[in-house]
Amino acid sequence: MNLFARALSLRLAVMFALVSALLLGSIGFYLYQSLQREIAWRDDQALLGRLERMQALINDSDSIEQLRNRPKLYENMLGNRDNLLWIVDDTGQVLIEINPVSMSLPKLPAAAQAQLGDDHSSVSVRLAWQHVMQGDRGLTLIAGKLLSEREQMLGIYRLKLWLAMSVGSLLAFVLGGWVSQRGLRPVRLLAKRAAAIDVHHLYLRLDEFNELSELQALSQALNKMLARLEEGFAQLSRFSEDLAHEMRTPLTNLMGHTQQALRHGRSIEDYQNLLVSNQEEYERLARMIESMLFLARTEQSHASVSDELINLHDLVEQLCEYFEGVAQERDVTLINQAHDQLRGDPALIRRALANLLANALRYGSPATAVTISSVVWEDRIEVTVHNQGQPISAQHLPRLFDRFYRCDPSRNQPDDSGGLGLAIVRSIMQLHGGRVAVDSSQLGTSFRLEFPVRDA
Repeated sequence: MNLFARALSLRLAVMFALVSALLLGSIGFYLYQSLQREIAWRDDQALLGRLERMQALINDSDSIEQLRNRPKLYENMLGNRDNLLWIVDDTGQVLIEINPVSMSLPKLPAAAQAQLGDDHSSVSVRLAWQHVMQGDRGLTLIAGKLLSEREQMLGIYRLKLWLAMSVGSLLAFVLGGWVSQRGLRPVRLLAKRAAAIDVHHLYLRLDEFNELSELQALSQALNKMLARLEEGFAQLSRFSEDLAHEMRTPLTNLMGHTQQALRHGRSIEDYQNLLVSNQEEYERLARMIESMLFLARTEQSHASVSDELINLHDLVEQLCEYFEGVAQERDVTLINQAHDQLRGDPALIRRALANLLANALRYGSPATAVTISSVVWEDRIEVTVHNQGQPISAQHLPRLFDRFYRCDPSRNQPDDSGGLGLAIVRSIMQLHGGRVAVDSSQLGTSFRLEFPVRDA
Protein backbone atom coordinates (compact mmCIF):
# COMPACT_ATOMS: atom_id res chain seq x y z
CA MET A 1 0.00 0.00 0.00
CA ASN A 2 1.53 3.31 -1.06
CA LEU A 3 1.75 6.54 0.91
CA PHE A 4 -1.17 8.11 -1.00
CA ALA A 5 -3.49 5.28 0.01
CA ARG A 6 -2.38 5.44 3.67
CA ALA A 7 -2.36 9.19 4.34
CA LEU A 8 -5.83 10.73 4.42
CA SER A 9 -4.34 14.21 4.80
CA LEU A 10 -2.32 13.70 1.61
CA ARG A 11 -5.47 12.56 -0.19
CA LEU A 12 -7.30 15.66 0.94
CA ALA A 13 -4.38 17.89 -0.10
CA VAL A 14 -4.31 16.31 -3.57
CA MET A 15 -8.08 16.68 -3.90
CA PHE A 16 -7.82 20.34 -2.83
CA ALA A 17 -5.16 20.84 -5.52
CA LEU A 18 -7.25 19.11 -8.19
CA VAL A 19 -10.36 21.09 -7.30
CA SER A 20 -8.37 24.32 -7.31
CA ALA A 21 -6.80 23.46 -10.66
CA LEU A 22 -10.24 22.71 -12.11
CA LEU A 23 -11.71 25.92 -10.70
CA LEU A 24 -8.79 28.13 -11.74
CA GLY A 25 -8.65 26.45 -15.13
CA SER A 26 -12.35 27.08 -15.70
CA ILE A 27 -12.01 30.73 -14.69
CA GLY A 28 -8.86 31.13 -16.80
CA PHE A 29 -10.53 29.52 -19.82
CA TYR A 30 -13.52 31.84 -19.45
CA LEU A 31 -11.32 34.93 -19.13
CA TYR A 32 -9.16 33.84 -22.07
CA GLN A 33 -12.17 33.26 -24.30
CA SER A 34 -13.69 36.57 -23.23
CA LEU A 35 -10.45 38.46 -23.96
CA GLN A 36 -10.04 36.74 -27.32
CA ARG A 37 -13.59 37.59 -28.36
CA GLU A 38 -13.23 41.18 -27.15
CA ILE A 39 -9.97 41.74 -29.05
CA ALA A 40 -11.41 40.16 -32.21
CA TRP A 41 -14.52 42.33 -31.96
CA ARG A 42 -12.46 45.50 -31.51
CA ASP A 43 -10.25 44.60 -34.47
CA ASP A 44 -13.29 43.93 -36.63
CA GLN A 45 -14.80 47.28 -35.66
CA ALA A 46 -11.52 49.02 -36.43
CA LEU A 47 -11.35 47.38 -39.88
CA LEU A 48 -14.94 48.34 -40.66
CA GLY A 49 -14.20 51.88 -39.49
CA ARG A 50 -11.20 52.09 -41.81
CA LEU A 51 -13.37 51.02 -44.72
CA GLU A 52 -15.84 53.80 -43.90
CA ARG A 53 -13.07 56.41 -43.62
CA MET A 54 -11.49 55.32 -46.90
CA GLN A 55 -14.89 55.50 -48.58
CA ALA A 56 -15.33 59.02 -47.16
CA LEU A 57 -11.90 60.08 -48.49
CA ILE A 58 -12.77 58.70 -51.90
CA ASN A 59 -16.09 60.54 -51.97
CA ASP A 60 -14.41 63.80 -50.91
CA SER A 61 -11.68 63.54 -53.60
CA ASP A 62 -12.19 64.32 -57.24
CA SER A 63 -10.22 61.29 -58.33
CA ILE A 64 -8.28 58.38 -56.95
CA GLU A 65 -5.13 59.90 -58.37
CA GLN A 66 -5.38 62.75 -55.86
CA LEU A 67 -5.33 60.20 -53.02
CA ARG A 68 -2.35 58.45 -54.55
CA ASN A 69 -0.49 61.78 -54.62
CA ARG A 70 -1.33 62.43 -50.96
CA PRO A 71 -0.42 59.12 -49.19
CA LYS A 72 -0.05 60.74 -45.77
CA LEU A 73 -3.84 60.95 -45.53
CA TYR A 74 -4.28 57.20 -45.24
CA GLU A 75 -0.85 56.24 -43.95
CA ASN A 76 -1.52 58.23 -40.78
CA MET A 77 -4.89 56.58 -40.59
CA LEU A 78 -3.38 53.09 -40.49
CA GLY A 79 -0.95 53.97 -37.74
CA ASN A 80 1.43 50.94 -37.58
CA ARG A 81 3.02 48.11 -39.57
CA ASP A 82 0.34 45.57 -38.70
CA ASN A 83 -2.25 47.20 -40.94
CA LEU A 84 -2.84 46.56 -44.63
CA LEU A 85 -4.76 48.51 -47.28
CA TRP A 86 -5.63 47.93 -50.94
CA ILE A 87 -7.80 49.87 -53.36
CA VAL A 88 -8.40 47.84 -56.51
CA ASP A 89 -10.39 48.80 -59.58
CA ASP A 90 -12.65 46.55 -61.63
CA THR A 91 -9.77 45.47 -63.89
CA GLY A 92 -7.83 44.16 -60.90
CA GLN A 93 -5.27 46.96 -60.96
CA VAL A 94 -4.06 47.99 -57.53
CA LEU A 95 -4.48 51.73 -57.25
CA ILE A 96 -3.37 52.20 -53.64
CA GLU A 97 -1.46 49.69 -51.56
CA ILE A 98 -0.02 49.75 -48.05
CA ASN A 99 1.55 46.33 -47.55
CA PRO A 100 4.53 46.30 -45.14
CA VAL A 101 4.80 42.48 -45.19
CA SER A 102 4.60 42.22 -49.03
CA MET A 103 1.52 40.06 -48.84
CA SER A 104 -0.02 39.02 -52.11
CA LEU A 105 -3.35 40.55 -52.98
CA PRO A 106 -6.10 38.32 -51.55
CA LYS A 107 -8.83 37.04 -53.87
CA LEU A 108 -12.15 38.03 -52.38
CA PRO A 109 -15.73 37.75 -53.61
CA ALA A 110 -17.56 40.91 -54.57
CA ALA A 111 -19.57 42.42 -51.75
CA ALA A 112 -21.80 45.49 -51.89
CA GLN A 113 -21.84 45.49 -48.07
CA ALA A 114 -18.78 45.34 -45.85
CA GLN A 115 -17.63 41.76 -45.26
CA LEU A 116 -15.21 40.22 -42.74
CA GLY A 117 -13.03 37.15 -43.11
CA ASP A 118 -9.68 35.51 -42.41
CA ASP A 119 -6.89 34.76 -44.83
CA HIS A 120 -4.17 32.26 -43.94
CA SER A 121 -2.59 31.83 -47.37
CA SER A 122 0.82 33.30 -46.49
CA VAL A 123 0.35 35.06 -43.16
CA SER A 124 -2.55 35.14 -40.75
CA VAL A 125 -4.56 38.26 -41.39
CA ARG A 126 -8.06 39.53 -40.70
CA LEU A 127 -9.68 41.23 -43.69
CA ALA A 128 -12.59 43.57 -44.31
CA TRP A 129 -13.66 44.48 -47.84
CA GLN A 130 -16.40 46.29 -49.71
CA HIS A 131 -17.18 47.19 -53.35
CA VAL A 132 -17.95 50.92 -53.90
CA MET A 133 -18.55 53.13 -56.93
CA GLN A 134 -16.62 56.27 -57.79
CA GLY A 135 -18.40 57.89 -60.64
CA ASP A 136 -18.69 55.27 -63.35
CA ARG A 137 -15.86 53.15 -62.00
CA GLY A 138 -16.11 50.39 -59.42
CA LEU A 139 -13.52 50.06 -56.65
CA THR A 140 -12.85 47.34 -54.07
CA LEU A 141 -11.65 48.58 -50.70
CA ILE A 142 -9.67 46.04 -48.68
CA ALA A 143 -8.47 46.68 -45.14
CA GLY A 144 -6.48 44.12 -43.19
CA LYS A 145 -4.78 43.56 -39.86
CA LEU A 146 -2.03 41.07 -39.20
CA LEU A 147 -2.91 38.61 -36.44
CA SER A 148 0.66 38.02 -35.29
CA GLU A 149 0.52 40.70 -32.62
CA ARG A 150 -2.83 39.44 -31.35
CA GLU A 151 -1.59 35.85 -31.24
CA GLN A 152 1.58 36.92 -29.47
CA MET A 153 -0.39 38.82 -26.85
CA LEU A 154 -2.81 35.94 -26.36
CA GLY A 155 0.12 33.52 -26.07
CA ILE A 156 1.65 35.61 -23.29
CA TYR A 157 -1.75 35.75 -21.59
CA ARG A 158 -2.10 31.97 -21.85
CA LEU A 159 1.34 31.52 -20.30
CA LYS A 160 0.42 33.77 -17.42
CA LEU A 161 -2.82 31.86 -16.92
CA TRP A 162 -0.93 28.54 -16.81
CA LEU A 163 1.54 29.96 -14.34
CA ALA A 164 -1.26 31.36 -12.18
CA MET A 165 -3.12 28.05 -12.27
CA SER A 166 0.03 26.07 -11.40
CA VAL A 167 0.95 28.37 -8.53
CA GLY A 168 -2.64 28.36 -7.29
CA SER A 169 -2.80 24.55 -7.39
CA LEU A 170 0.53 24.27 -5.58
CA LEU A 171 -0.64 26.69 -2.90
CA ALA A 172 -3.91 24.78 -2.63
CA PHE A 173 -1.94 21.55 -2.16
CA VAL A 174 0.28 23.05 0.55
CA LEU A 175 -2.52 24.90 2.34
CA GLY A 176 -4.86 21.93 1.90
CA GLY A 177 -2.31 19.65 3.53
CA TRP A 178 -1.93 22.07 6.43
CA VAL A 179 -5.69 22.49 6.82
CA SER A 180 -6.32 18.73 6.63
CA GLN A 181 -3.61 18.08 9.20
CA ARG A 182 -5.24 20.50 11.61
CA GLY A 183 -8.74 19.37 10.69
CA LEU A 184 -7.91 15.69 11.27
CA ARG A 185 -6.37 16.36 14.66
CA PRO A 186 -9.60 15.29 16.47
CA VAL A 187 -9.56 12.05 14.46
CA ARG A 188 -6.00 11.32 15.56
CA LEU A 189 -6.96 12.14 19.14
CA LEU A 190 -9.97 9.81 18.84
CA ALA A 191 -7.72 7.04 17.53
CA LYS A 192 -5.26 7.64 20.39
CA ARG A 193 -8.02 7.47 22.98
CA ALA A 194 -9.50 4.35 21.39
CA ALA A 195 -6.09 2.66 21.28
CA ALA A 196 -5.69 3.26 25.03
CA ILE A 197 -8.79 1.18 25.81
CA ASP A 198 -7.85 -2.42 26.62
CA VAL A 199 -9.59 -5.36 28.30
CA HIS A 200 -9.11 -3.74 31.69
CA HIS A 201 -10.69 -0.43 30.62
CA LEU A 202 -13.65 -1.50 28.52
CA TYR A 203 -15.85 0.72 30.68
CA LEU A 204 -14.27 3.85 29.16
CA ARG A 205 -16.26 5.76 26.53
CA LEU A 206 -15.49 8.42 23.93
CA ASP A 207 -18.25 10.82 24.89
CA GLU A 208 -16.12 13.98 24.61
CA PHE A 209 -16.14 13.66 20.82
CA ASN A 210 -19.93 13.87 20.60
CA GLU A 211 -19.61 17.66 20.46
CA LEU A 212 -18.11 17.43 16.97
CA SER A 213 -20.88 16.71 14.49
CA GLU A 214 -18.47 15.07 12.03
CA LEU A 215 -17.21 12.64 14.69
CA GLN A 216 -20.49 12.20 16.55
CA ALA A 217 -21.64 9.22 14.51
CA LEU A 218 -18.18 7.60 14.68
CA SER A 219 -17.81 8.11 18.42
CA GLN A 220 -21.32 6.79 19.05
CA ALA A 221 -20.61 3.73 16.92
CA LEU A 222 -17.35 3.14 18.81
CA ASN A 223 -19.14 3.56 22.15
CA LYS A 224 -21.75 1.01 21.10
CA MET A 225 -18.99 -1.36 20.00
CA LEU A 226 -17.23 -0.89 23.35
CA ALA A 227 -20.52 -1.61 25.13
CA ARG A 228 -20.93 -4.82 23.12
CA LEU A 229 -17.33 -5.81 23.80
CA GLU A 230 -17.74 -5.10 27.50
CA GLU A 231 -20.93 -7.14 27.62
CA GLY A 232 -19.36 -9.96 25.60
CA PHE A 233 -16.25 -9.96 27.77
CA ALA A 234 -18.39 -10.04 30.90
CA GLN A 235 -20.41 -12.92 29.46
CA LEU A 236 -17.21 -14.74 28.57
CA SER A 237 -15.91 -14.24 32.12
CA ARG A 238 -19.19 -15.49 33.58
CA PHE A 239 -19.16 -18.40 31.13
CA SER A 240 -15.67 -19.38 32.23
CA GLU A 241 -16.69 -19.22 35.88
CA ASP A 242 -19.91 -21.14 35.26
CA LEU A 243 -18.11 -23.75 33.18
CA ALA A 244 -15.51 -24.28 35.90
CA HIS A 245 -18.26 -24.56 38.51
CA GLU A 246 -20.41 -26.94 36.46
CA MET A 247 -17.50 -29.25 35.68
CA ARG A 248 -16.08 -29.08 39.19
CA THR A 249 -19.23 -30.53 40.73
CA PRO A 250 -19.24 -33.91 38.90
CA LEU A 251 -15.44 -34.13 39.06
CA THR A 252 -15.54 -33.51 42.81
CA ASN A 253 -18.18 -36.20 43.18
CA LEU A 254 -16.13 -38.67 41.16
CA MET A 255 -12.96 -37.92 43.10
CA GLY A 256 -14.73 -38.07 46.46
CA HIS A 257 -16.47 -41.36 45.76
CA THR A 258 -13.29 -42.90 44.38
CA GLN A 259 -11.16 -41.77 47.33
CA GLN A 260 -13.77 -43.04 49.79
CA ALA A 261 -13.82 -46.44 48.03
CA LEU A 262 -10.02 -46.74 48.06
CA ARG A 263 -9.67 -46.17 51.78
CA HIS A 264 -11.18 -49.54 52.72
CA GLY A 265 -11.97 -52.77 51.00
CA ARG A 266 -15.48 -52.97 49.61
CA SER A 267 -17.77 -55.71 48.51
CA ILE A 268 -18.51 -56.34 44.88
CA GLU A 269 -21.97 -54.82 45.34
CA ASP A 270 -20.45 -51.62 46.77
CA TYR A 271 -18.08 -51.33 43.81
CA GLN A 272 -20.98 -51.87 41.42
CA ASN A 273 -22.97 -49.11 43.12
CA LEU A 274 -19.91 -46.86 42.90
CA LEU A 275 -19.59 -47.53 39.18
CA VAL A 276 -23.30 -46.81 38.66
CA SER A 277 -22.92 -43.48 40.50
CA ASN A 278 -19.81 -42.66 38.52
CA GLN A 279 -21.60 -43.52 35.28
CA GLU A 280 -24.25 -40.94 36.06
CA GLU A 281 -21.58 -38.28 36.55
CA TYR A 282 -19.84 -39.34 33.34
CA GLU A 283 -23.11 -39.06 31.44
CA ARG A 284 -23.67 -35.62 32.93
CA LEU A 285 -20.21 -34.52 31.82
CA ALA A 286 -20.77 -36.02 28.37
CA ARG A 287 -24.08 -34.17 27.95
CA MET A 288 -22.44 -30.93 28.99
CA ILE A 289 -19.50 -31.35 26.60
CA GLU A 290 -21.78 -32.36 23.73
CA SER A 291 -24.00 -29.32 24.35
CA MET A 292 -20.98 -27.00 24.45
CA LEU A 293 -19.67 -28.44 21.19
CA PHE A 294 -23.10 -28.00 19.61
CA LEU A 295 -23.22 -24.34 20.71
CA ALA A 296 -19.72 -23.75 19.36
CA ARG A 297 -20.68 -25.20 15.97
CA THR A 298 -23.94 -23.28 15.67
CA GLU A 299 -22.31 -19.95 16.52
CA GLN A 300 -19.69 -20.20 13.78
CA SER A 301 -20.12 -17.66 10.97
CA HIS A 302 -20.20 -20.37 8.26
CA ALA A 303 -22.75 -22.56 10.04
CA SER A 304 -25.67 -23.50 7.80
CA VAL A 305 -28.95 -25.37 8.14
CA SER A 306 -30.92 -27.51 5.74
CA ASP A 307 -34.15 -26.17 4.28
CA GLU A 308 -36.96 -28.72 4.32
CA LEU A 309 -40.72 -28.48 4.65
CA ILE A 310 -41.68 -29.73 8.13
CA ASN A 311 -45.12 -30.88 9.25
CA LEU A 312 -45.32 -29.57 12.79
CA HIS A 313 -48.10 -31.91 13.89
CA ASP A 314 -46.13 -35.03 12.91
CA LEU A 315 -42.91 -33.70 14.46
CA VAL A 316 -44.58 -32.80 17.76
CA GLU A 317 -46.39 -36.15 17.78
CA GLN A 318 -43.06 -37.98 17.62
CA LEU A 319 -41.76 -35.91 20.53
CA CYS A 320 -44.90 -36.59 22.56
CA GLU A 321 -44.41 -40.33 22.06
CA TYR A 322 -40.75 -39.98 23.10
CA PHE A 323 -41.57 -38.11 26.32
CA GLU A 324 -44.69 -40.15 27.09
CA GLY A 325 -42.99 -42.22 29.80
CA VAL A 326 -41.56 -39.19 31.59
CA ALA A 327 -44.94 -37.44 31.37
CA GLN A 328 -46.72 -40.44 32.96
CA GLU A 329 -44.19 -40.58 35.79
CA ARG A 330 -44.88 -36.92 36.60
CA ASP A 331 -48.64 -37.18 35.96
CA VAL A 332 -48.48 -34.63 33.13
CA THR A 333 -50.56 -34.77 29.94
CA LEU A 334 -49.01 -33.83 26.59
CA ILE A 335 -51.40 -32.08 24.18
CA ASN A 336 -50.44 -31.64 20.52
CA GLN A 337 -52.23 -28.66 18.93
CA ALA A 338 -49.63 -27.90 16.23
CA HIS A 339 -51.15 -28.10 12.74
CA ASP A 340 -49.01 -25.91 10.49
CA GLN A 341 -45.95 -26.28 8.31
CA LEU A 342 -42.66 -24.41 8.27
CA ARG A 343 -39.34 -24.60 6.46
CA GLY A 344 -36.16 -25.37 8.38
CA ASP A 345 -33.79 -28.05 9.60
CA PRO A 346 -35.88 -30.93 11.04
CA ALA A 347 -33.13 -32.21 13.35
CA LEU A 348 -32.42 -28.81 14.87
CA ILE A 349 -36.07 -27.87 15.30
CA ARG A 350 -36.75 -31.29 16.87
CA ARG A 351 -33.91 -30.66 19.33
CA ALA A 352 -35.19 -27.17 20.22
CA LEU A 353 -38.70 -28.47 20.87
CA ALA A 354 -37.32 -31.45 22.81
CA ASN A 355 -35.38 -29.11 25.10
CA LEU A 356 -38.49 -27.01 25.71
CA LEU A 357 -40.63 -30.12 26.38
CA ALA A 358 -38.04 -31.52 28.80
CA ASN A 359 -37.94 -28.16 30.57
CA ALA A 360 -41.76 -27.99 30.73
CA LEU A 361 -41.99 -31.54 32.15
CA ARG A 362 -39.24 -30.85 34.69
CA TYR A 363 -40.81 -27.70 36.12
CA GLY A 364 -44.50 -28.28 35.39
CA SER A 365 -46.93 -29.03 38.22
CA PRO A 366 -48.28 -32.60 38.53
CA ALA A 367 -51.75 -33.36 37.20
CA THR A 368 -51.50 -30.55 34.64
CA ALA A 369 -51.04 -30.41 30.88
CA VAL A 370 -48.18 -29.32 28.61
CA THR A 371 -49.59 -27.88 25.38
CA ILE A 372 -47.70 -27.52 22.12
CA SER A 373 -49.50 -25.24 19.66
CA SER A 374 -48.75 -23.22 16.54
CA VAL A 375 -50.18 -20.15 14.85
CA VAL A 376 -49.37 -18.48 11.52
CA TRP A 377 -49.09 -14.72 11.32
CA GLU A 378 -48.44 -12.54 8.29
CA ASP A 379 -44.66 -12.51 8.71
CA ARG A 380 -43.91 -15.35 11.12
CA ILE A 381 -44.90 -18.77 12.43
CA GLU A 382 -45.11 -19.16 16.22
CA VAL A 383 -44.72 -22.50 17.98
CA THR A 384 -45.61 -22.30 21.69
CA VAL A 385 -44.84 -24.74 24.51
CA HIS A 386 -47.01 -23.96 27.53
CA ASN A 387 -46.88 -25.58 30.97
CA GLN A 388 -48.53 -24.82 34.31
CA GLY A 389 -46.38 -24.38 37.39
CA GLN A 390 -44.70 -21.86 39.58
CA PRO A 391 -44.23 -18.60 37.64
CA ILE A 392 -40.71 -17.47 36.86
CA SER A 393 -39.72 -14.22 38.54
CA ALA A 394 -39.37 -11.25 36.22
CA GLN A 395 -35.74 -10.78 37.26
CA HIS A 396 -34.84 -14.18 35.78
CA LEU A 397 -36.63 -13.86 32.44
CA PRO A 398 -33.95 -11.79 30.62
CA ARG A 399 -31.20 -14.29 31.53
CA LEU A 400 -33.03 -17.58 31.01
CA PHE A 401 -31.24 -18.18 27.68
CA ASP A 402 -27.74 -17.48 29.02
CA ARG A 403 -25.40 -20.42 29.29
CA PHE A 404 -25.38 -22.25 32.64
CA TYR A 405 -28.01 -19.93 34.06
CA ARG A 406 -30.55 -21.45 36.44
CA CYS A 407 -33.29 -19.74 38.41
CA ASP A 408 -32.65 -22.13 41.29
CA PRO A 409 -29.35 -24.06 41.09
CA SER A 410 -30.44 -26.28 43.99
CA ARG A 411 -33.08 -27.87 41.73
CA ASN A 412 -30.52 -29.71 39.57
CA GLN A 413 -31.69 -33.14 38.55
CA PRO A 414 -29.85 -36.13 37.07
CA ASP A 415 -31.27 -35.50 33.61
CA ASP A 416 -30.50 -31.76 33.83
CA SER A 417 -28.96 -30.19 30.70
CA GLY A 418 -26.37 -28.34 32.77
CA GLY A 419 -27.96 -24.95 32.16
CA LEU A 420 -27.36 -25.17 28.40
CA GLY A 421 -30.72 -26.38 27.12
CA LEU A 422 -32.32 -22.97 26.62
CA ALA A 423 -29.05 -21.53 25.28
CA ILE A 424 -29.14 -24.25 22.62
CA VAL A 425 -32.73 -23.31 21.77
CA ARG A 426 -31.71 -19.67 21.24
CA SER A 427 -28.77 -20.67 19.02
CA ILE A 428 -31.02 -22.89 16.89
CA MET A 429 -33.50 -20.05 16.44
CA GLN A 430 -30.71 -17.64 15.47
CA LEU A 431 -29.58 -20.13 12.81
CA HIS A 432 -33.10 -20.05 11.37
CA GLY A 433 -33.29 -16.25 11.48
CA GLY A 434 -35.92 -16.34 14.23
CA ARG A 435 -36.08 -15.70 17.95
CA VAL A 436 -37.27 -17.33 21.16
CA ALA A 437 -39.30 -15.52 23.82
CA VAL A 438 -40.80 -16.44 27.17
CA ASP A 439 -43.78 -15.25 29.24
CA SER A 440 -44.56 -16.39 32.75
CA SER A 441 -47.50 -15.65 35.04
CA GLN A 442 -49.87 -17.38 37.40
CA LEU A 443 -51.53 -18.93 34.35
CA GLY A 444 -48.32 -20.72 33.42
CA THR A 445 -45.11 -20.35 31.45
CA SER A 446 -45.01 -20.14 27.65
CA PHE A 447 -41.93 -20.43 25.46
CA ARG A 448 -42.51 -19.14 21.91
CA LEU A 449 -40.39 -20.09 18.89
CA GLU A 450 -40.91 -17.40 16.22
CA PHE A 451 -39.84 -18.52 12.73
CA PRO A 452 -39.83 -16.06 9.80
CA VAL A 453 -42.10 -16.99 6.91
CA ARG A 454 -39.96 -18.13 3.96
CA ASP A 455 -41.03 -18.82 0.40
CA ALA A 456 -41.08 -22.39 -0.74
